[in-house]
Amino acid sequence: MILKELSEAYGVSGNEDDVRSIVVDAVQDHVDDIQIDALGNVLTVKHGTGEDPMRVMLAAHMDEVGLMVVDHDDKGLLKVQAVGGIDARLLPGTLVAVGRDRISGVIGIKPIHMVESDEMKKVSKIEDLMIDIGAKKKDEAEEAAPLGTYATFATRYRELGPTVTGKAFDDRAGCAVLVELLRGERFSFDLHGVFTVQEEVGLRGAQVAAYAVHPDCAFVLEGTIADDTPKEKKDVSPTTEVGKGPAITVMDRSFIADRRLVQLLTGTATELGIPCQIKQPGRGGTDAGAIHLSREGVPSVAVSVPARYIHSPAALLSLQDFDDTVRLMRESLSRLAWETLR
Repeated sequence: MILKELSEAYGVSGNEDDVRSIVVDAVQDHVDDIQIDALGNVLTVKHGTGEDPMRVMLAAHMDEVGLMVVDHDDKGLLKVQAVGGIDARLLPGTLVAVGRDRISGVIGIKPIHMVESDEMKKVSKIEDLMIDIGAKKKDEAEEAAPLGTYATFATRYRELGPTVTGKAFDDRAGCAVLVELLRGERFSFDLHGVFTVQEEVGLRGAQVAAYAVHPDCAFVLEGTIADDTPKEKKDVSPTTEVGKGPAITVMDRSFIADRRLVQLLTGTATELGIPCQIKQPGRGGTDAGAIHLSREGVPSVAVSVPARYIHSPAALLSLQDFDDTVRLMRESLSRLAWETLR
């Protein structure tokens, strides 16, 4: 399954080369044109049957959160900063892969036997943590991992019954959905499938890509927050839930979804009995935040595969949710026409 290959690829923001190679290989025989722009976005075109002159953009971002080496200490340890949003609580003791050679490393922490009681209640800042790659001195560490070297979680993709776990499901899940759609049948309109860069650090690739594509409407494909594990407050609604189908965003911190496209998606789901859910409004942000502001404006919506523990060393999603997301998108696109936006 391409989700496994995508999940295990390394692609921290600004360093999406490996992911880009995978998606290009996966779709190049199924599209009519494929280009890589100046920032590294993959822009594909799958021509329609000629029945509708619309330009429809589907976008999924290739990058993942990670770390970057910013200094070295005298003992050969690597000082790092976050690239994208990472919770420092998750990092101590985590295995990472450093640089192009995938050097194995571990994010160090003081042994519990030596921790004072008052320290137990504190969370170390990322800037105070270091990666240990086994170097014995500073120059050895500098040679192995120069300033600007990326590090990412060294996580393998695994099946857990009807679910799977792996890193970077935000947004390799969306990339895998887009690959499946591009491999499928043509629609009545030209489909512009875009794999974007640098979403996690400011929706940068999407801004450039949307300007180039100049779409009539856009669908952003994501792996999104599922916080359906037990909570202290029982009256708090989960953002989304694993196993309840694709999540449709009506509003988040970056945009308000086009109501006509939301209605298309929910109506298709109801008609065909495809489970879906509305993402709890106001949380997170996606490439739609940049796309919908492009040029004179682009009607946009986000459709996501719910995943627990995103932006962590290992996330978890339902394969049925993934399949239902592909089906909902395919069926909705087959119903999309100019009349939808009028």
